[in-house]
Amino acid sequence: MNQFTFSIHSIGFDEHYQPANNTRITTNFANLARGERRQQNLRNTLAMINQRFNSLVSWDNPDSNRYSVQLDIISVDIQIENTSAGHNKQFPAIEVLKTSIIDHKTNQAIEGIVGNNFSSYVRDYDFSVVLLEHNKNQPGFSIPEQFGDLHGKLFQSFVNSEAYQQHFHKKPVICLSVSDNKTYQRTNNQHPVLGVEYLPNETSLTEQYFKKMGLDVRYFMPAGSAAPLAFYFFGDLLNDYSNLELASTISTMETFQRIYRPEIYNAHTQAGERYQPNLKNRDHALTDIVYDREERSRLAVEQGKFAQEHFIKPHSSVLEQWAAQQQ
Repeated sequence: MNQFTFSIHSIGFDEHYQPANNTRITTNFANLARGERRQQNLRNTLAMINQRFNSLVSWDNPDSNRYSVQLDIISVDIQIENTSAGHNKQFPAIEVLKTSIIDHKTNQAIEGIVGNNFSSYVRDYDFSVVLLEHNKNQPGFSIPEQFGDLHGKLFQSFVNSEAYQQHFHKKPVICLSVSDNKTYQRTNNQHPVLGVEYLPNETSLTEQYFKKMGLDVRYFMPAGSAAPLAFYFFGDLLNDYSNLELASTISTMETFQRIYRPEIYNAHTQAGERYQPNLKNRDHALTDIVYDREERSRLAVEQGKFAQEHFIKPHSSVLEQWAAQQQ
């Protein structure tokens, strides 16, 4: 009998944060916490998040300092119980962020949203090993059969697991950058915190991949933002979460995007009625936070191979059998 279980542990993301050994070092928060300027990077990032949050929730907040956002890194290990072989194996499956909002006026801690950033070794394997290998000698780009199926089933299994239910009260929301391969059209639909909704001209591989994880997507540009953000969610994004919860996700993930994709999210010109992101846009400002973009791209391949060697290959029969049993 083969079975998967999940274990969850967390660590605070603050100016003293040190990445764990099994953390994907290309992950947003881990990339910032390395090098000579690591502590300054972390301080500046957290200050940007708090400033942005207060700008989004301006009601009863005349001095724009009522709130601060606390972040916890949620690490999820998958336990592979192979009782027929008489041994168990553990693998670092997923890392996400959880927000909490501190109201300094009432001295209350308000639960935020889990998800936000999304990190996965198996996703690295799919995109940096499987997809690249499939298209290596192809005349054109194509997607392999069953691409992302295993990852999607693993993620949904985690969200529906007892471990998730014990730790979190709501389903996750993941917030990503828009794609520079698509065009987005502004609509008349507007939310008080999420802002103006945009519609893409076509679907993308990322959307298809996250759909297999059970997630729908909508695109909104909050007031004061330069470009829309992609919100991946279960259920009803606009009604299942409070304004404070949504603001915590926007402030956190827009800050990361301003650091990593300043050409889009720190651009001097705001997205208009019809918007196509441009990673070669020169009309943008850099933050004073240091990161290594080239290293992130290179290490994604190494991390994908890590998943292949330590998870996919050793447990291929177990994974195939388990995936076949999932609806």
